Amino acid sequence: MPPALPDRPPFALRARILTPLTDGGTLDEPDGVVAVDGSGSLEFVGPAAAASPDLLAGAVDVRPWVVLPGLVDTHAHLPQLPNAGLGFALDLLTWLDRLTFPTERSWADPAVAERLAPAIFRAFAAAGTTTVLAYGVVYEAAMDAAFRAAEAHGIRTILGKVMMDRVTYDPTIEPSTILDRSLRESADLIERWHGAADGRLGYAVTPRFAVSCTAELLRESASLARSTGTWWQSHVSEDPGEIAEVARLFPEASDYVDVYDRAGALGERTVLAHAIHLSDRELARLVETGTRVSHCPSSNLFIGAGVMPLARWLEAGVVIGLGSDVSGGPEPSLFSVMRAGAYSQMARRSLAGEKRPPQVGETRLPHAGSTQPAPVRETRPPQAGEMRPPLGPLEWLRLGTLDGARALGLEDRIGSLEAGKEADVIVVDPWLTAPLAGVGAAEVASLAAADAGLLADRAALVSRLIFRPHPDMVRGAWVRGRRLEGPAT
Repeated sequence: MPPALPDRPPFALRARILTPLTDGGTLDEPDGVVAVDGSGSLEFVGPAAAASPDLLAGAVDVRPWVVLPGLVDTHAHLPQLPNAGLGFALDLLTWLDRLTFPTERSWADPAVAERLAPAIFRAFAAAGTTTVLAYGVVYEAAMDAAFRAAEAHGIRTILGKVMMDRVTYDPTIEPSTILDRSLRESADLIERWHGAADGRLGYAVTPRFAVSCTAELLRESASLARSTGTWWQSHVSEDPGEIAEVARLFPEASDYVDVYDRAGALGERTVLAHAIHLSDRELARLVETGTRVSHCPSSNLFIGAGVMPLARWLEAGVVIGLGSDVSGGPEPSLFSVMRAGAYSQMARRSLAGEKRPPQVGETRLPHAGSTQPAPVRETRPPQAGEMRPPLGPLEWLRLGTLDGARALGLEDRIGSLEAGKEADVIVVDPWLTAPLAGVGAAEVASLAAADAGLLADRAALVSRLIFRPHPDMVRGAWVRGRRLEGPAT
């Protein structure tokens, strides 16, 4: 039987601990203890041998499960989750018109939000997401309902009412009043919800994207975000058709990023989703202003938008987190997003024909006619035309946790398991990712022994979570030490 998991602090878990660290390293403690104090902060993270006897005696032993930091989703759309898996290969603008806008229009009735929002937050928690930055809808009452659901559920959430004044799916609003009404309703939501639940809830001023917004709305929304200390989120350079339309609508701007720059919207509190097709100038400007980017590879592949040159963006210094972008992305699991990202980056390297430097311990294929392997060479820095080695599993985990927290400016509170941070924690059962199950007892014992040896390597463990995620592998999720409804136990 699975152990009974604690619902609220204080408590301690005894398990394997795996987490990125703020100093750039990784903690992998095979037999560790994570202790949460009464306020919901991490008071001890370390080996069981170093824990006090009282702490160790009271710890809930969940071994062989693994404790990880909660995942941080930096881009999602709450009302779109029911559409997950629909619209494959539609271009962005068609996908919005056929699927997204009709779905979001249904939230004009706040009862729809009241019914669906709790289930949506449970779905995020079941996937291991404890923090989500998400778009809502244009309707104020529905956004109130979504915030109330987040407050009751316990998830850490930053939400925003979608703002659209050039294109909108609400035909009941007189066009001449949209701008003032959208700003007023956003300001009212900020007053009610930004910083609520002792700071667990936050607000992001949310103009959908440049195609649906006038220059005035972009400018006024950015001013609202600055004056209220909230976040500002939108989309940028996702799809070639979208980029062409932005150029047509904003002929005075030098490029897509410049549209937002002219509005005063760039900065460290701004999160732009996608950013696939950036020019050198746009990339440099995002770095210069500290603007954050949400990388959404599942969505980008699903609608055929393109593949971000992730390694180049990271080397340039862009702060990047991961986003599920449901329902552009077909599921809320960031582990699946990591898999899509890893596959797409490998495909990009292969299709581009770019070389990489040889790695330590790597044996190259023999040259033609030879029966001997080529000599092993040491790693050297990449040369012109070469890419750095692809991101490994631990780096993808960092993107989905600590880097996501950095993108939101919350890295001092969440994103890693380190004493003093808030206890946003998940427990994962890696054995559910085993390739074979349901065979005889002897074979199961043999496979379990082999898996135990393999998964002792931390990269191998995370690789299984990424490339063979199981829908029930997240067994528990906590925010500030309070357990979230959603994960299967």
